[in-house]
Amino acid sequence: MQVDLFYELAVPSHLPRSEAQVYHETLEELALADQLGFHGAWLVEHHFMREYSHSSAPEVFLAAASQRTQKLRLGHAVIALPYNHAVRVAERVAALDILSNGRLEVGIGRGFSPREYAIFGAEMADSRTHLQEGLAILRAAGGGPVRHQGKLYRLDDIDILPKPLQQPHPPLWVAAVSPQTFRWAAEEGIGVLSGPFKPWFMIKQDLKAYRRSVQSSARAQVAGFNPQFAMTIGCLCLEDAAEARRLAEGFTWYYQRLLDQTRPVLVQLRESYEFYHRLAFLEPLLRRGLSLRLLESMGMVVVGNPEQCRKGLARFARAGVDRLLLAVGAGMVPSTVTQRSLELLATEVLPSLQGQHANAA
Repeated sequence: MQVDLFYELAVPSHLPRSEAQVYHETLEELALADQLGFHGAWLVEHHFMREYSHSSAPEVFLAAASQRTQKLRLGHAVIALPYNHAVRVAERVAALDILSNGRLEVGIGRGFSPREYAIFGAEMADSRTHLQEGLAILRAAGGGPVRHQGKLYRLDDIDILPKPLQQPHPPLWVAAVSPQTFRWAAEEGIGVLSGPFKPWFMIKQDLKAYRRSVQSSARAQVAGFNPQFAMTIGCLCLEDAAEARRLAEGFTWYYQRLLDQTRPVLVQLRESYEFYHRLAFLEPLLRRGLSLRLLESMGMVVVGNPEQCRKGLARFARAGVDRLLLAVGAGMVPSTVTQRSLELLATEVLPSLQGQHANAA
């Protein structure tokens, strides 16, 4: 199992960190993670989500990160295709791949915010068509002139420039919540990015279903495809477990805001987002409030000293998760604390995970 980092660029008003601080301190954390040997780091795309996520131009941030790091894989998690023209996406992807010397990984997704859809002039009912056509254009862009005749895009011998270093394209992933998306990803031979608001008992079932679909997919067996399963969780590892738990209480704010952002698609049925409505059981959590203990019981965070974190993270490796995306501190602690946690994870926790093997648990 490989371990990456995950960033929302949160700027909570109750913490003494400015927007500019968050940007520059996160770049420092990525430079440290590169030195410590973490596998990669991922950045989201969100819009109009004050405090929860100020990452509205992730391609710009990733370009800066590409110049601060040497080995760290850089993940775009995810590009919301309904809000971004697929040709422009292909151009930016190739430019980032060049700037990072072939270290880019690309996640695509539908987005989930009705407000974002309305402001960017997209229809939620077309979200899966955006995924299908956008994926086809991304795959074709690295070669010769692109021809595509679809519902959303009509391209006639368009030479998309520049070309990515990784051929035929950087590794591709899709944000997956509904069973239909997991099946589609397996059929297309691309990786899935699961979480961060689904509890582990549901993700574990998604993992098993994805593996079954991959086994029956001819495309997923072709060389160059990427049938991997990744999931996102919050994490804080410190020498003093009590200190870690005290500081990690901030995770409740982070996950509460995450659930608040998904509320519109949880409580109101929307075309092509029907499965989200089946997650409405999460709505009582919004009213009752979250606790660190509840988040731990749901497998959404791992907090404690190195021994506790080794044990907490190992179960995901044993279950067959290929990649963990850790939101270390989740923007809820000072950067100095996040850096302490990164150092402990790198030296005391990650080496043991490399020896873990998947089983049927």
